[in-house]
Amino acid sequence: MGAFPAGRYSAPRAPGAEECHWHGSATPVAHTADNAAMTNARLGEALRLLGIGRPAGQVYLALLELAPAPLSTIAAAARLDGAELARAYGELVDAGLASAAEEGADVVAPVPPAAGLEILARHRAAEVEESRIAVGGAFESFRRQRLAAYNDNLVEVVTGDAVGPRMRQAWASAREQIRQFESPPYFPLSGATDDALATLARGITQRVVYSRESLEYPGHLKAAIEPCVNAGEQARVLPSVPVKLVIIDEAYALVSLSIREADVVNSMLVVQPCGLLSALIALFEQSWHNALPFHGTTTRPGGLPPADRRLLWLLAGGASDEAIARELDLSRRTLFRRLQVLMARLGAANRFQLALQAQRQGWL
Repeated sequence: MGAFPAGRYSAPRAPGAEECHWHGSATPVAHTADNAAMTNARLGEALRLLGIGRPAGQVYLALLELAPAPLSTIAAAARLDGAELARAYGELVDAGLASAAEEGADVVAPVPPAAGLEILARHRAAEVEESRIAVGGAFESFRRQRLAAYNDNLVEVVTGDAVGPRMRQAWASAREQIRQFESPPYFPLSGATDDALATLARGITQRVVYSRESLEYPGHLKAAIEPCVNAGEQARVLPSVPVKLVIIDEAYALVSLSIREADVVNSMLVVQPCGLLSALIALFEQSWHNALPFHGTTTRPGGLPPADRRLLWLLAGGASDEAIARELDLSRRTLFRRLQVLMARLGAANRFQLALQAQRQGWL
C-alpha cells in the first residue's frame, strides 16, 4: 500500500472531537484513550521484564488509576477475584510496589517504587546470570560428551569475509585477559585499534608480544601500538614471533593462516579447549618470558618527547636505522644526532647502554 502524500489526506473528524487551536487542527478525544492504552501496554511490558506477572500487572495498573481505594474496587477494575487476586496483589506487596491492606480496613494504594524496582532489577540480573551459567554449563557438558566420542570440533576453519567479524566477536567476548602474538601481514579490519582500546577500557588485561616487523611496519607504531600501550596494554618485543595468535581467556585461540610471501591474511583457525590450546598458551607464556619489555605501566615519561620515546621503543625492539628513520620521518643524519643527544642525557657511551639506562629511567 502506497503512502499518502503529505497534505493530501485528512481523516474525518471523530464524533465528539475537540478543536485544538494551537495549530488550528482537530484533536479527537479518542486519541487520549489510545495514548493511555499505549502507555498502559508499555508499562505492562516493563513490569513483565522485571518479573511481575500479567495478573499482578493488571492490578498495578488499576492501583495507579483508582487508588487509594478498597481492594474490592481494584479487583473489579482488574477483573480478578478470589485466590487469583490474592496471589497478584501479594506479588506486588512482595515486590515493594503496593501497600498491604491495614488490619480492619480494605483501602490499598501503590507505594513509591524506587526501592522495590531496585530489588526487582537485582533479582532479574541474578536470574539472567544464573541462566547464563546454566546454559554455558549445559553446552560444556554437551561438548565434552561429544568430544569424548568424536573429537571432530576442536578446530574450526574461518575464511574470507567471516574472518573480520569473528575477530571482533573474540575481542568483545573476553572476560579476563587477551594474549597475542602480533606481526604482519595484517587483516584489513577497520576499527581494530578502537576494539582493542574498548577492551582495555573494560578492564581486560591485554598482553602482546610484538615482532620487530610490527614496529617497523609503516605507521603502525604510532597509529596502533602506541595508543594501546598508553591505555594500559602490556607490550613486549621479540625479533620474530612463531605465529600470529590471539588467545581469549582460557576459552579458545585464533591462529592466523597468513601467507607471508603474498602479504595476505584470509583464513584462520579457531582452536577450542584441547591439548593444542594448552600448547599455544604455553608457547605464549614462554615467549612472553623471553621477550624484552619496551613499555610498561610503570613508565615515567619525565618530559621525554613522544618522538624520542618512539625512537627508544624501536631501538629496543631491534629495528634497523633505516626503519627507525622512516618511521619517525627523519634523515639518517638527524637520527644519529638525536641518538647522541639521548646518550649524552643518560650518560651512555653506546646504544646498548642507552637502552639499559632508558629502562632504568622508566622510559622503556
